[in-house]
Amino acid sequence: MVVLSDIFKFEQSGVDSDGKVIGQLKPTGIRPLFGPRLEAAGFKLSPEVFGASVADILASNRQRR
Repeated sequence: MVVLSDIFKFEQSGVDSDGKVIGQLKPTGIRPLFGPRLEAAGFKLSPEVFGASVADILASNRQRR
C-alpha cells in the first residue's frame, strides 16, 4: 500500500493583469520519511523547509518518551 501526502500546497493569492496566477508554495508541516536518503545523497534540508520549527520537533520528541 502506498500513501501519498502533500508536503507543500500552492496558495493562490490572485491573478495579475495578464491572467497569470499569483501565489506561493506553503509547507504543510509534514516531513517526508525519505529525509535520511536525501541527506545520504548530499541534500541537507532543515526542518523549517517543511514548516516545522526546531522547538516543535524537540517538543514532539519529548512527548514520545
